[in-house]
Amino acid sequence: MTVDSIERDHRSAPLPRPGFSLSAQIKALLPRGLYGRSLIIIVAPMVLLQLVVSYVFLERHWQMVTEKLSASVVADIALLTRQYEILSDPKELQLLTEAAWKELDMSVAFRPNEGLPAEPAEPGNFLLEQSLRSEIEERVARPFWIDTVSYSDYVDIRIAVNGGVLRVLPLRSRVYATNSHIFLVWMAGTSLVLLAVAVIFLRNQIRPIQRLAQAAEGFGKGRDVPDFRPQGASEVRRAAAAFLNMRERIQRQIDQRTAMLAGVSHDLRTPLTRFKLQLAMLGDGPEVQDLRADVKEMERMLEAYLAFAKGDQDEAVVDVDIAALLEEIRFDSGRNGDAVDVSAEGDLTLPLRRHAFKRCLTNLIENGCKYADHVTVTAQRAPHLITIFVDDDGEGVPEDQYEEVFRPFHRLDQARNLDEGGTGLGLAIARDVARSHGGDIVLMQSPLGGLRAQITLPV
Repeated sequence: MTVDSIERDHRSAPLPRPGFSLSAQIKALLPRGLYGRSLIIIVAPMVLLQLVVSYVFLERHWQMVTEKLSASVVADIALLTRQYEILSDPKELQLLTEAAWKELDMSVAFRPNEGLPAEPAEPGNFLLEQSLRSEIEERVARPFWIDTVSYSDYVDIRIAVNGGVLRVLPLRSRVYATNSHIFLVWMAGTSLVLLAVAVIFLRNQIRPIQRLAQAAEGFGKGRDVPDFRPQGASEVRRAAAAFLNMRERIQRQIDQRTAMLAGVSHDLRTPLTRFKLQLAMLGDGPEVQDLRADVKEMERMLEAYLAFAKGDQDEAVVDVDIAALLEEIRFDSGRNGDAVDVSAEGDLTLPLRRHAFKRCLTNLIENGCKYADHVTVTAQRAPHLITIFVDDDGEGVPEDQYEEVFRPFHRLDQARNLDEGGTGLGLAIARDVARSHGGDIVLMQSPLGGLRAQITLPV
C-alpha cells in the first residue's frame, strides 16, 4: 500500500460526529439520585450473574441432559426397529409392543403399507429436534419423521421399515428435561427476594442522607430545621454533626455582629439625642436647620446599618402571596408619586419572611423609580422556581458594574448613582434577603432600555 493510497483512504473515511460522547450519553441515562445509583450497583451485578448462570445452565446442563435422554430413547427405538424386522409372528410382535409400553414407556405400532408423511411437521423445540435427528441418523440410519408439537405428553417418531412404518410415541419426559425451568424459577424467585431485602436496607441507609440534604437546603433557604438530628451510618452522622456545628457557628457569628452593631447604634444614639435636645434649645435659625438635617441623616444611616447587620433571621416564615405583596408595594409607591406597573402570573404563594422580602422588593423598586420615569414589575412561576423582574427605562448601569453595586457602601461615579443620598446598603440588603431565602438577585439590561433586576426564588 502506497502513501497516496493511505492518505486517500484517510480522507474518504467518515468523520466522527461532533459533540458526541459515549460517556456523556451513559451518564445521561444514569439516575441522578444516590438511591437510584445505589440500586443499580446492586441490581446490575445480580442481573449479570443471573444471565451468566442461566446461559451456563442452558448451554451445559440442560442441553447435555437433553442429549443424553435423546440418545437413550433413540437406542431403544433402534432396538425395537431391529426386533420388528426379525420377528414375524403376530403374537411375538404383540408381546414386544406390550413390553415396550411397560418397560420403556413407549407406545409402538406397526403400520403396514404406509409411508412417511410428505410434509414436515410444524417446527417445535429446536434443541430437542436437533438431538433426536442427530441420534436417529447415527443409530437407526433409516428415513424418519419427527413431530414434537402435536402431542403435549408424547413425541411422535416414525421410522421407515420393510413393508411399512414403525410409529413410536415415547413420553416427552423420556426425551426432554421438562423440569429444568424449575431451577430457573427458583433462582429468579430467590434473587427477587434478596433484591427486596436489599432495597429495604438501602432505603434505610439513604433516608438519613436525604434528611441531611433537606436540612441543608432548608437552612440555605433561611428556614429553621429544629427536628433534625444525626442518624444513619457513622460517616453520615459525622457529616450531619459537621453541618450542625457549621450552622451554630454561622448563627453565632450573625448574633455577634448584630449585638456589636446594636451596641454601637445604642452608644451613638445617646450623644445624638443630647445633640437634638441642644438643637431644640437654639431656636430655628438657618444654621440650626442644617444641623437638624444632619442629625436626621445620621439617625437614618444608623438605622440602615443596624438593619443590614441584623438581617432577617428573627422574623418568622409565613406563606406569602407575592402578587398581593407587589400590589401593596405598588400602592405605597403610588402614594409617593412613583408610577409602577405590576403583573403576576400563576400561583405565587411561597414561605417567606414577609417584612424582609418586602424590604428587598421595595429597595429595588425605589432604586428604579429614583433614576427612571417608568418601572414595571413582573412575577411568574416555573415548575420549581418563581422569578420576579424589576425593569426600568432609565440610563442603566455599565455591565462591568453589575456585581460591584451589590457590595456594601459601594457607589457609582456615573450619572446613575445607585442609592444616591443613602447609605450604599440598599442593593446589598436586597441581595442578602433574597439569598437568605435560597434565591439570588442578578442585574442585566432591561427590554425597556434601562436596568433589569431579576429575583429568583426556589419553590
